[in-house]
Amino acid sequence: MNAAQKLISNHLLEGEMTPGKEIGLKIDHVLQQDATGTLVMLELEAMGISDVKAEVAVQYVDHNLLQTDFKNADDHLFLQSAARKFGYWYSRPGNGISHAVHMERFGVPGKSLLGSDSHTCAGGGLGMLAIGTGGLDVALAAAGKPYFVKMPKIMGIELTGELPDWVSAKDVVLEMLRRYDVKGGRGYILEYYGEGVKNLSTWDRHVIANMGTELGATATVFPSDERTRFFLKSEGREEDWVALQADEGAEYDAHESINLSELVPLIATPSSPGNVVPVSEVAGRPLQQVVIGSSANPGLRDFWIVGEMIADYEIPAEVSLDVNPSSRQVIQNLAKMGTIAKLVQSGARFHQTGCMGCIGMGQAPASGQISLRTMPRNFPGRSGTDDDQVYLCSPETAAASALKGKITDPRDLASEMSYPKYKEPESVIVNEMMLLEPFKNGEEKELVKGPNIATIPDFEQIQDEYRVPVILKMGDNISTDEILRAGSEVLPLRSNIPEISKYSFQVVDDNFIPKADKAEKDFGGHIVVAGENYAQGSSREHAALAPRYLGQKAVIAKSYARIGWQNLVNFGIVPFEFVNPTDFDELEENDVLEMKDLRSYIENGGEYYVTNTTKGKEIPVKLSVSQRQMEILLQGGVINQLKVELAG
Repeated sequence: MNAAQKLISNHLLEGEMTPGKEIGLKIDHVLQQDATGTLVMLELEAMGISDVKAEVAVQYVDHNLLQTDFKNADDHLFLQSAARKFGYWYSRPGNGISHAVHMERFGVPGKSLLGSDSHTCAGGGLGMLAIGTGGLDVALAAAGKPYFVKMPKIMGIELTGELPDWVSAKDVVLEMLRRYDVKGGRGYILEYYGEGVKNLSTWDRHVIANMGTELGATATVFPSDERTRFFLKSEGREEDWVALQADEGAEYDAHESINLSELVPLIATPSSPGNVVPVSEVAGRPLQQVVIGSSANPGLRDFWIVGEMIADYEIPAEVSLDVNPSSRQVIQNLAKMGTIAKLVQSGARFHQTGCMGCIGMGQAPASGQISLRTMPRNFPGRSGTDDDQVYLCSPETAAASALKGKITDPRDLASEMSYPKYKEPESVIVNEMMLLEPFKNGEEKELVKGPNIATIPDFEQIQDEYRVPVILKMGDNISTDEILRAGSEVLPLRSNIPEISKYSFQVVDDNFIPKADKAEKDFGGHIVVAGENYAQGSSREHAALAPRYLGQKAVIAKSYARIGWQNLVNFGIVPFEFVNPTDFDELEENDVLEMKDLRSYIENGGEYYVTNTTKGKEIPVKLSVSQRQMEILLQGGVINQLKVELAG
């Protein structure tokens, strides 16, 4: 077996390890962040759960940190009370980004981890089976239920050589995105192996695993070896180390190879992580902002290297160099190393420990200006600025560009400075001050609900017949940020579906809400049409829940991203696929579609046609769901299904 197959085999509860077939996995760890965790906690309340069953369950507060009014502060209190009620660890606001803190304090090689954040896959850098998914799936896993997913294929990526100066781990995953774009990893677990892996630290592996989700992959897996053991020992947790390696001669469903020694500094240009080119191709473009940090570059080295490169220099007045520390523990260690002083002295701005600019929670760039970020995503408008020009790069490229006030290949600094050589510390300062242990045995069971927390709406079962209009037609790679935007205006409404739904598809069409309202009044609902890889990106289930609240009955797309597709099913929206992709061209906005005998088709399968009554044409579509998902759809979503089970 390869390492990924070993992890799956050790956690397999239902199904067979045949690619494309649904399997049920035992989940050891669950994590939630605050942008998705409020719904998870409300779902656990609806299920009547008293204590979670997962070995480790952690509620992090890292997304919605700006307390510009009562909403975020109220939700923080709610989440803390819910953590006490259900038996979660609680990571207080300001403690750090979930993926970084989980790796520091909780991650264990060989364990499974499910998180309501798409970048949960970063845990694969530690040798975990780490998967991001929607909140409902996490709630079920926390309650002790299996996590269901289609068995992925395994792509083996052999690493050879060693990274040259001025090139780092971010360039490795950018190279994968250059080759495969944002959908090339769909249906795969990416497993890195080979002699080159030994030359990557555990934090380097975290960087690469984190952005596996940008490739559309189900998970990323690295071996657990002596570098992993060194990391855990430095964190005071050597006893948690176990080895994980692919067997000699293990086979893979697909294969790729990267010679680390041949890599050059790379950069993802606006507005997709897949638009990757060498930095040298875009060098010289003036910039206004550089942001370092995020879950995609959270390690000590990633901040240290910037501090060393800009020490004794002054950042140009036209550039804002913003620092997002990844954890409180990282801040303490950077202070001990002298890095904070170097960053501040050169003109850097320090912000809270958290996701911040990555999720559009502050640090929005100026209109039409270039912003370089060591972050994982640059979808349109995600930064908080509608006409943003966000580029994704390594800390080295970020530091060099900040110094010069323009996009700069860091290798061009070789004549001015030596490349700083980082040595991993044998021990780090451990900070657990803002981690609250789980309450047990009935201590404090009341949930603290502020006025912004609304009950999850009730939804009806799928009907047998619909006649609804197409109110939006979209192209390929539509992200969840475009379905339901992020940012400081919208994210505080995460606990209030009626309010947050008002921002649905705003990035794509600012007239969507009037269209949805009219369709609801005239037809009782609507449908949307999309191209390839619909609902890529974030795991936020609001991107399914809000459209469902507005009357969305189905989506017809050429294909779907894994998490987005799962969330549609979980909330009772039918995810049709075109049988003939060319039929996409035949559909237009305002076409009225008729679906008859829908329940019978969902239950029994076979051929199915949606009738375009406007043009008098039948369109063949298909539905690729398991028996379990079929039952969920018929009930109108997982919550309805659970209510039926509990009533029985």
